[in-house]
Amino acid sequence: MVTGAETFRALHRRAPGDPLVLPGPWDAVSARVFADAGFPALATPSAGVAAALGHADGQTPADEMFAAVARICRAVDVPVSADVEGGYGLPPKELVERLLEAGAVGCNLEDSAGGVLQDPHRHADRLAEVVAAAGGELFVNARVDTFAYGDGDPEQAIARAAAYVAAGADCIYPIFAPAELLPLLRSGIQGPVNALARLDGTGPTPAELGERGATRITFGPGLQRRAAAALSEIAEGLLPRPS
Repeated sequence: MVTGAETFRALHRRAPGDPLVLPGPWDAVSARVFADAGFPALATPSAGVAAALGHADGQTPADEMFAAVARICRAVDVPVSADVEGGYGLPPKELVERLLEAGAVGCNLEDSAGGVLQDPHRHADRLAEVVAAAGGELFVNARVDTFAYGDGDPEQAIARAAAYVAAGADCIYPIFAPAELLPLLRSGIQGPVNALARLDGTGPTPAELGERGATRITFGPGLQRRAAAALSEIAEGLLPRPS
């Protein structure tokens, strides 16, 4: 029997220029909307879930995050990967158990804490423990925060990625990497590469990111913010303007 993680892994076997596009649901309703639209899998954004729960980004209690992920997973029949930030300090075995109990087939794990990059070797060791505990039942997307909290050196990002791939990570996510660096990152990173698409019209489209080397595309909380902006525009058109 093919597991959810195996199905999700297979979706990442893409032809060049044909990225896997994963919308980011922040609750059960948005998950159903994205699944009904035909997307084959979803990837929750921690910032979007935090906002839906009334928390600042990075401040969601672990229990609330896992409960939210479970509601999203129950709402749809497609694979769901969960952004669980740095893992909430949980031992690898417990982290894996809680993700699987929630119904997730994958997870994001970032290599920074409190806006500070972590030692890549220690982080690689932790990733290896998560991978071992999962036994193939989770697709591990290792976030590389060099462009978020480091000096933006692409060679440093590639070196971190190599350590994480060696530890068993299934995909590398150099968040906020400039689009012009994607071809360089693609050439230096083994396996799938996740790129962040912006929805404000200032960056490449998902298709263009795929042409530059991205294997999969996520949006962070961008879709949630886009929906909020659309509602604001509607309200502005319906509400009377002050005299």
